[in-house]
Amino acid sequence: MPIDPAKDETINGYLTNGLKAVNAQLPRSRKTLSQLLTEANPHVLLNDGTEHHFRKKELHSIAQLITEDEQSRLLLPIILEVQSEAGDIVIHTKTTIETKMLSIIVGMPLEVHHHILRIFRPQVTVLRSALKTTTQYVFRP
Repeated sequence: MPIDPAKDETINGYLTNGLKAVNAQLPRSRKTLSQLLTEANPHVLLNDGTEHHFRKKELHSIAQLITEDEQSRLLLPIILEVQSEAGDIVIHTKTTIETKMLSIIVGMPLEVHHHILRIFRPQVTVLRSALKTTTQYVFRP
């Protein structure tokens, strides 16, 4: 099932907030892991006009954790939503791909409830050390 990166509701939703300047580092659209693996210089264009580059090593590490079908549906970068009132991070997901992959990386089972995957700060530290270029923070009031 092809993904239409122009209709990435997750990114569009974050940009409608009053935090556009803080979230300028968000991609204009995301790409699938499969797309990025075929690029000589894997990157996405950001809202501030710059490019966000992915480390090929990270992309290949992720590819080893999921199937080829999942690679064609996983959108990168994964957006980590920071909520000011909570001590955790949420990831909005319509698939279980992120859950499967991140569970392996943090070394414990994670669960999705109503399309929301909640991870806690100690898990974020592990996650970000493994996936520095394939995850990005977004800030929400």
